[in-house]
Amino acid sequence: MGCFTHRFRAVVVIAAFCCLTSINSNYITMNFTFICMKNDMEGAIEDTNGTLHSRFDYTPAEKSMIVWAVAAGTIIGTFPINWAYINYGARFPFFIAGILSVIATALIPFAASFSFHSLLGLRFIQGLAYSADFAAIGLVVVRWAPLAEIGIFGAALTSFTSISSTITNPLSGWICKSGLGWRWAFYAHAAIAATFFLAWLFVYEDDPASHRRVDEKELKTIQKNKSKAHIEGDSFVPYLAIFKNKTILVVWLNSFSEMTTVTLMHTYVPLYLHTVLGFDIVSTGILAACAAFTHVPLKYLSGYCSDRIRAVSEMAKMQGCNLIAVGMAGMCCIMLGLVKRAGDGWAAFYFIVMVQVTMAANCGGFYKCGTLVARQYAHFVLAAVQFMKCIALITAPASWALFVTDETDIVQWSHVFYLNGVVLIFASIVFFFVCTDQPAEFTHITRENPEGKRIMPEISDSEKPPIEMQTTTNV
Repeated sequence: MGCFTHRFRAVVVIAAFCCLTSINSNYITMNFTFICMKNDMEGAIEDTNGTLHSRFDYTPAEKSMIVWAVAAGTIIGTFPINWAYINYGARFPFFIAGILSVIATALIPFAASFSFHSLLGLRFIQGLAYSADFAAIGLVVVRWAPLAEIGIFGAALTSFTSISSTITNPLSGWICKSGLGWRWAFYAHAAIAATFFLAWLFVYEDDPASHRRVDEKELKTIQKNKSKAHIEGDSFVPYLAIFKNKTILVVWLNSFSEMTTVTLMHTYVPLYLHTVLGFDIVSTGILAACAAFTHVPLKYLSGYCSDRIRAVSEMAKMQGCNLIAVGMAGMCCIMLGLVKRAGDGWAAFYFIVMVQVTMAANCGGFYKCGTLVARQYAHFVLAAVQFMKCIALITAPASWALFVTDETDIVQWSHVFYLNGVVLIFASIVFFFVCTDQPAEFTHITRENPEGKRIMPEISDSEKPPIEMQTTTNV
């Protein structure tokens, strides 16, 4: 394997990352093509006064429904997908989810031409596929990440959202403006996703110990300092105990607040840049991609520093990273809301970028905290993060629809940014007081030890003191 000798886990991460990115790109393609679709007059509809308008020029309410259809699919899909992952691993369930996403994405142009309800149905299927993302991240981290590399794994795998926006927005913009038209934006994304998921099926195995490409040296690295329950990956999960843990609950609160803002940014920033700030379609695609891309290198740097810096305690690093990723992101949202003149386009764009930049530290904050606290059950905790993202797919469009009735009114947009900023700041403050790097008590609960009693490990003969030191005192 050359440079991947003793590091096949990097190949697994790359394959997982590409698949995660493609599923996300498939569903967000619609967010940008909204801009292009309304100019498509094929099958134009004549209103009561005789004016023709595009059948693809959706109202704000219809756009919210299109986003909510994905949310509904993700919410409904989260529970069966998580069950499938726990019982069958990630290899085949994730592959099936990817193929569903490919089929739904390829058929969206036909559905949009046929009827609005058909479009909603395929968006629902995209949501079902999207529900597989975070549970897949959880299983890859639990099974393949050494404890000393959790930050790096988290950075690599959770950066798919920004990378997909970086690629999808300019690619969709270019395709829309070319002779191909907006429909080919969906066809292209579907073809790329199909390629990635075939590669996933070839590369991934749930157990590193049984993978032909993992040698003994790498296996020892992956399993170092992990408990027997962590290594064996039993399907047992102590759900009630996890739900009672205050640190996990606050991790989920932080993920929800951040996911809501991320969803808002990735869904509505292209519309904000074009409709409110006045950038043309091509510039909108490039700027939206640049805003998302700034997040990526800093995320990798954050994950690397979180794992490699030894002079600062693990808890202090997580507190600092989360303060930046959630608290400072909230401040940037509020500053974005203060931009009240449409002419201040570059000032608004600066704060959009800063929201993305600060959130890059999240892999060293609540993500890492949840993984260290949950240990062998981190896949369930991260699957619940996916559920938070499902809720965010509802709350983000809902907060936008609540305040924005005129898409060109920058004042209405500012109320959306204020609300998200306040929620982010509150979540970061609560996290500061409950953060810990120690495994929770529920990690001692296993199928064989349902009460969670601490069992002292047996001492081997080689670890016992010499016989002459084993004295007996008679009273």
